[in-house]
Amino acid sequence: MEPSTRDSACFEAGIKFGALYHQFAGTPVNPDSAPSLETAIEESIENQPFCESVEVGILTDKLAEAIDHGYTELTGKFMEVEIVIDHEGCEVVTRMEMEDGYPLMKIESVQED
Repeated sequence: MEPSTRDSACFEAGIKFGALYHQFAGTPVNPDSAPSLETAIEESIENQPFCESVEVGILTDKLAEAIDHGYTELTGKFMEVEIVIDHEGCEVVTRMEMEDGYPLMKIESVQED
């Protein structure tokens, strides 16, 4: 059985999240550098095929609590992310948020034309 357009769109969303998380996890960050890092992440991932939009929110209040030497490393606990994919008319909205101490990436909605 061939994958459906829906299957392919969801797969593309997973690829984007894998790239985002594993490319940027461990990046040194502090509240002052967070806005430029948010922009860098968004613009990097938006370059990928089928990516309609990326919104990254780095939680600067949580960053500030974790800093002991001027910066900390970026992890999922400091980010909220939404990625929207449009693959052949199928829109997939995905989100990453902390759930039970884990940065859970999940599909919020799928809409086909």
